[in-house]
Amino acid sequence: MAKIKLTKNELKKQKDSLKMYKRYLPTLILKKQQLQAEIRTTEIRIQELMDEKKRLNETFKSWIAVFGEKGIFTPGILKITEVKTGHGNIAGVSIPIFKGAEFEVSLYDLVGMPLWLDMAVERLKAVFLLDLEAQVVEEQRRRLSHELRVTTQRVNLFEKIKIPETKGNIKKIQVYLGDQQTAAVVRGKIAKRNLVKPAQRGATA
Repeated sequence: MAKIKLTKNELKKQKDSLKMYKRYLPTLILKKQQLQAEIRTTEIRIQELMDEKKRLNETFKSWIAVFGEKGIFTPGILKITEVKTGHGNIAGVSIPIFKGAEFEVSLYDLVGMPLWLDMAVERLKAVFLLDLEAQVVEEQRRRLSHELRVTTQRVNLFEKIKIPETKGNIKKIQVYLGDQQTAAVVRGKIAKRNLVKPAQRGATA
């Protein structure tokens, strides 16, 4: 802890600092609570996306046999060409917002290929979209979690270090100044008494 000056100016400085800490602390606590709530929201959304992806994958299982037909359905039939994102702001944190994606479907013979292939491509798009949105929401969670760590550190700094330390400094300065004032009064009385004694001796002579 830095050494403080035991002066009236320092006392004012410490009181101003304490006032500032007490003014900002509720705002930091509110921000911390908001971030915690938003992180929970992202976690719920990620779980919802994963559950939906699992449900879609279950429907694919019934198609595995036809997907296995040689040359009909291959992973390369669908390609992501663009992931669309916007920008949002939560509690002062810049976050990406998922807006969708663009796909490129490989050309195939619409007449020669079975009808289920079109539906399979659409369902694969849906799975990709779920994955892409989950990645964006995960990035939201990561950024919010980072900000939560920083905010929590500030709350702890104010609550556990700065405010107690400043209160201690104020008390220390006040005690010192009080002692100085008492000592000054005592010195004044002694000086007055010393002036009175010679005058009394002169009066009795």
